[in-house]
Amino acid sequence: MNHSELKELALKRASVNEAYEALEPEFTLLKDLLRARKKAGLTQAEIAKRMGTKPPAVTRLESTLTSGKHSPSIATLKKYAKAVGCRLEIRLVNE
Repeated sequence: MNHSELKELALKRASVNEAYEALEPEFTLLKDLLRARKKAGLTQAEIAKRMGTKPPAVTRLESTLTSGKHSPSIATLKKYAKAVGCRLEIRLVNE
């Protein structure tokens, strides 16, 4: 069974699907961060230097977004955005 098949099977369970959907904003933000880093052609170490922090902090930021156990501060996200040549934009969207 490959990853896609396993994911499809798991998401058929209501509890798994609900938890997965609850993490959608974090997954979206992580995709945006990784896309911006790739577009800027930077490593985590280079971003850390630009942010004035250590590489493990950037690794932790990128990896913990998918766990839902850590919510980075807006200040940290602004620093990351600036380091990759972007600006942070936060919006509220009606459901």
